[in-house]
Amino acid sequence: MTVTLRLATVDDAPELSRFGAASFIDWYLPDNEPENVYAHVASTYRPERQAAEIAEPGQWALLAHVDGTLAAYAMLRTETPCPEGVTQADAEIRRFYVGREWHGQGLARQLMQAVLQRGREAGAKGLWLTCWERNPRALAFYAKSGFSRVGTAIFTVGNDPQTDHLLALDF
Repeated sequence: MTVTLRLATVDDAPELSRFGAASFIDWYLPDNEPENVYAHVASTYRPERQAAEIAEPGQWALLAHVDGTLAAYAMLRTETPCPEGVTQADAEIRRFYVGREWHGQGLARQLMQAVLQRGREAGAKGLWLTCWERNPRALAFYAKSGFSRVGTAIFTVGNDPQTDHLLALDF
């Protein structure tokens, strides 16, 4: 398995849009109303929106390709307000998705190491993120990566408000 990690460019927006949509559907559809999941995907994972997010100052998308295929990505944003409960972390991991077929192969760990390095290089004092309360695998991964639960946040899927865990890691 050959893993290549690199920063996304706006030219990657169509591929990132497809991967992000498929990943979100894969994780959220089994436990949510389909119309809510598809409404979220339609608004969030359009190629134009992905291109705009990639081009946004203070934001980076890190792509992980395995043997030339996009297998995971993370979106890191440094210019975002810290939510209540976050004391030092001043950069947000907005998204962190690993294709299900790549789970258990060390890819998430490699991507997280690259995200942490990118955050440090950007001058962040730490990172924060939210994770759906119904994703125990991801919650365990973040805990293993050093993140601690500092609160909760609401994440709306379509018109359904859901509870996320608010996690933080200080450098």
